[in-house]
Amino acid sequence: MAKIDDSVKKKVPELRFKGFTDDWEQRKLGDEVRIVMGQSPNSENYTDDPNDYILVQGNADMKNGRVLPRVWTTQVTKQAEKDDLILSVRAPVGDIGKTAYDVVIGRGVAAIKGNEFIFQNLGKMKSDGYWTRYSTGSTFESINSTDIKEAIISVPAIEEQDKIGSFFKQLDDSIALHQCKLDLLKEQKKGYLQKMFPKNGAKVPELRFAGFTNDWEQRKLGDLAEIKDSARIPNIKWQKEGVPYLRSSDLSSEHIKDGLFLSLADYIKYDKITGSPKKGDLIFASGGDIGLAIYKYDSLPIYVQGGSILYVKTSKCENLDGLFLKYSFASPKVKKYIRNASTGTSLKHFVLKPANALPISYPDLIEQEKIGSLLMQMDRTITLHQRKLDLLKEQKKGFLQKMFV
Repeated sequence: MAKIDDSVKKKVPELRFKGFTDDWEQRKLGDEVRIVMGQSPNSENYTDDPNDYILVQGNADMKNGRVLPRVWTTQVTKQAEKDDLILSVRAPVGDIGKTAYDVVIGRGVAAIKGNEFIFQNLGKMKSDGYWTRYSTGSTFESINSTDIKEAIISVPAIEEQDKIGSFFKQLDDSIALHQCKLDLLKEQKKGYLQKMFPKNGAKVPELRFAGFTNDWEQRKLGDLAEIKDSARIPNIKWQKEGVPYLRSSDLSSEHIKDGLFLSLADYIKYDKITGSPKKGDLIFASGGDIGLAIYKYDSLPIYVQGGSILYVKTSKCENLDGLFLKYSFASPKVKKYIRNASTGTSLKHFVLKPANALPISYPDLIEQEKIGSLLMQMDRTITLHQRKLDLLKEQKKGFLQKMFV
């Protein structure tokens, strides 16, 4: 590819395949493609029978830029053919996908007969906010046939369109492959969490490492380890740097996000009063995303917000491994207990009393460590694949900005 001088950027893209030098031309979308506006069938004709016609009504029927059959109909109104583009014309306006099937289209979408170049161009228009001009001042965001047909796009010769389209098709295929791998890993982990911890009433899990045959024990978490709350630090003491001060919103499934901080002096003061999580402890949200648990791998000082986060001193526990407990919190049985034991109306909280009474099933320490290690490695693999996927998406975003006018 060749990089273009700034002086001609207005009529040609910044990044271009070699051999192409002609200016791009501005055209109305309606002059380049055929557009079919959707018309919804009567709702009494909707079915869940895959033998009927696939119905596409909006972005809920698309995932990762592809039509995902969800609802069917016996009534044919307007149709899109296999490989047509599907544009959302109601909130959120501008979402674009492809269909691998002949489908019936409802009034929330339009079908566009366009090539891969048009598909990528429409995706860029959405990310650039092109369609937001039609929602200004309106209560319900939508676009009509005229809006779509009158939309201005810049286009090169068909040969260059084909090259650009092919390039982005390969990039999309790579993104889809990484997304598929990531989804499979997440499903595999979900399966392990269901099978590697005993179900209600069972004394052993369905799936187990070789060599372990003893029954698991069950006790209240508060009988196994100390569960601690902390102080709520006044806003005036919050800092932009220092010792991390964590709220429930600062926890994610993989790590601790950057949030607020305390001065070292305040940390020492409050640590003496209430204590704070240490290496090997388990931190979990008691508000917000209740039950989301993070294992503390390092010895760096942190303080947690009282009433928002609780922590379990597994670092001081002889028969309960903190990493194993982290994944216990993600098991269906424990998640159900936490959900049922949380109190409050609009804002739920999981407080010390039910936390201490939380029933935990556990094997001997060696088996706990093997379970924790396996699931930790799986989490790291998932994180690695997520980073690769995010990088590919960022690369595509950069190419879209540089390869289109």
